[in-house]
Amino acid sequence: MPPWPQNYDPCGSPLLSTCVAILPIIVLLGAISIFHIRIHVAALLGLALSLLIAVGIFKMPVTAAAATTGFGAAFGLFPIGWIILNVVFLYQLTVERGLFEMLRASLASVTPDARVQLILIAFAFGAFLEGMAGFGTPVAITAAILIQLGFKPLQASGLALIANTAPVAFGSLGIPITTLEQVTGLDVHLVSAMVGRQLPFFSLLIPFWIVAAFTGWRSIFAVWPAALVAGLAFAIPQFLVSNLHGPWLVDIIAGASAIVSTVLLLRFWQPKETMRLTDLHAEGARAPAKLNKAQILKAWMPWGILTACILVWALPQMKAFLDHLAAPHFTVPYLHGLIQRVPPVAPVNAEPESAIFRFNFLSTTGTAIFIAALTAGFAMGFRPSQLVRTYRQTIWKVRFSLLTIAAMLALGNVTKFSGTDATIGLALVHTGSLYPFFGTLLGWLGVALTGSDTASNVLFGSLQSITAQQLAISPILMGAANSAGGVMGKMVDAQSIVVASTATNWYGNEGDILRFVFWHSLGLASLVGILVYLQAYIPPFTQMVVK
Repeated sequence: MPPWPQNYDPCGSPLLSTCVAILPIIVLLGAISIFHIRIHVAALLGLALSLLIAVGIFKMPVTAAAATTGFGAAFGLFPIGWIILNVVFLYQLTVERGLFEMLRASLASVTPDARVQLILIAFAFGAFLEGMAGFGTPVAITAAILIQLGFKPLQASGLALIANTAPVAFGSLGIPITTLEQVTGLDVHLVSAMVGRQLPFFSLLIPFWIVAAFTGWRSIFAVWPAALVAGLAFAIPQFLVSNLHGPWLVDIIAGASAIVSTVLLLRFWQPKETMRLTDLHAEGARAPAKLNKAQILKAWMPWGILTACILVWALPQMKAFLDHLAAPHFTVPYLHGLIQRVPPVAPVNAEPESAIFRFNFLSTTGTAIFIAALTAGFAMGFRPSQLVRTYRQTIWKVRFSLLTIAAMLALGNVTKFSGTDATIGLALVHTGSLYPFFGTLLGWLGVALTGSDTASNVLFGSLQSITAQQLAISPILMGAANSAGGVMGKMVDAQSIVVASTATNWYGNEGDILRFVFWHSLGLASLVGILVYLQAYIPPFTQMVVK
């Protein structure tokens, strides 16, 4: 059977085709934020509408539409849902043994100021986790810690999402950048260096931004040393490692640098006026007690085990060994090799779209988290029967979250394989000299649609490269802009919002979270777009472009 060629203007009018293509997104976001429909229901509504449009208007074969829905849902459950399930499992174990309360107390002893805690945990520690795992892991863990520190659920969710931006392009050992090389042919070192000349500005800005989002811009004057040290300690290694080495270790090195530098600063400096969260909001929480060293070690033990397991699993040699043991993969029937992207989205004679489900259940990060949770559980004194009971309770707790993620990834897959994503993207291409700005927003849109900077690079990487060449702009610049702009869309995608609401036990309030972060997301993405525009046309910014 010959591949089905995508049609990016099925209505015979680019404007009308774009309006039709964007309808599922409008329905999804409107259902969540305006009509307050439960997010798993809203996701299913968006999926149903996207299927109707894909089959009825874009003329996607019914068999391919069904196959891509199943493919996306499966990917939503594994590896993403598998990660979330096990992170929440570990969290539940620590709550049952009272260790999360002790963790909160130990963090409060480092600094009792809530603004500095926010910088240290959501930004610095979250960036370190992003470098190791990604796929929602940093948001899940940091949001859970913030809620135990006394942050309100909306604050914990929204601020964790905003903080999880600047590190995302280099997340999971640089997967977004290495994937961009695969789909565009752009040199991974050049793209890494270019992203490393864009995001450090925002790495410096984000610690100030999250404090301002929490308590207002005036309050940053009270904690500017912590924000500056954390930002610089992350931004400088981010620039150096991305330019001198590559994308693989950027976040791990920069995140560790930010953690250590901030903790060292706090040994010599504390805000003159401490901002304490007296209303703890977390069920069963108490005012922080003073802990001895043994209690502090016990509180951090589960998270130390988690960090060690993720680091070991992230080693290329370990991944290769585990994949050699068992990493079955399956080509998706009625989909693999049967969808053809066409110019101008893809080069002439491009290979048909692949659809391979990789069930690398041993090497995936979720399995590392599961083993860490079991190890920590036994170390905390749980019996096997108690672990099984808690795991069953965790599955029940996150059931709607898993359904939502499966539906959202299915929707994203239908968007990709039907070509509606490209129709939306092509609307931004017709912006002429303003393309560096709007091309950056295209990356933002890609992440907002798919929930992944990696997926956004897959969707729009070729389009960015081809359009840049047509407009005599550096393809390296626009490839990097797709990834750098995309990270700001991470906080508004439904998948990330569900992860945050689940981690803070606030499922069902995703519309509030979306409204909290939306303008932050769009504002930061616009600032990235302005920087890319300056790098494209205005000296001395043009000297920053990698040749």
